[in-house]
Amino acid sequence: MPDQEKADIRLALAKLRQEHEDYDAAINAMIQVGCDALRVQRMKKKKLALKDRMTQIEDQIVPDIIA
Repeated sequence: MPDQEKADIRLALAKLRQEHEDYDAAINAMIQVGCDALRVQRMKKKKLALKDRMTQIEDQIVPDIIA
């Protein structure tokens, strides 16, 4: 994989990590304010989807090597 492509993937991963942290903060704020459970659940589902996408990108960067 070319260096530029790796750099682009790492940048995308960093953006997803930041978005994941933003969702975490938003969910915590919603819980403290007493927002309805359905909204919190939807936010958690979006956060989980981001985590899955981050895992896929990390697997592209560091492929599994069977030794």
